[in-house]
Amino acid sequence: MSQEISDSGPRSGPPRGPRRDGPSGGSDRSGGSGGRYGGPPGLRRPRRKVCTFCVDKVQKIDYKDVGRIRRFISDRGKIDPRRKSGTCAKHQRMLTTALKRARLMAMLPYTADHVRGLMSPQARAMAGGPPPPKPERPPYRPSGEFRPAGAPFPRRDAPPPPAAPAVPVPTPAPSEPPSS
Repeated sequence: MSQEISDSGPRSGPPRGPRRDGPSGGSDRSGGSGGRYGGPPGLRRPRRKVCTFCVDKVQKIDYKDVGRIRRFISDRGKIDPRRKSGTCAKHQRMLTTALKRARLMAMLPYTADHVRGLMSPQARAMAGGPPPPKPERPPYRPSGEFRPAGAPFPRRDAPPPPAAPAVPVPTPAPSEPPSS
């Protein structure tokens, strides 16, 4: 048995290759240890969101500040939860109250229909919404033709139906005899 001597000097531990940034410590063949988080390899917890109101040191959330509170409403008109928006519990309570007041004062929409109503048809199509409703109008009927509702359509290649014979309308008899 021969003893290997490395050129770089004595080292303890496994040999190291090129270092890669990542949650598993740079090794793709770790065997499922999951790196420093202990989970499956390749999965990493996202960075914790910070309450923007705490960062700005906001003491009270005003319902009239629509530009600030509009960011916390989803495209469907729902209030975003804390896990999505990152607000703290205290500010989430104040935010919910402010959003409800702004809705009540008609500064913000209650539902997505209000939001979609303000959008152009092209923007609505890009957003994946349903097409705009078509206005109802009566069916096209050329002038001169009258067809009662429920009657079948006349066929164009068929000869026209026979006309009913004209029945003379009897004229009433004169009440006075003719003078001669």
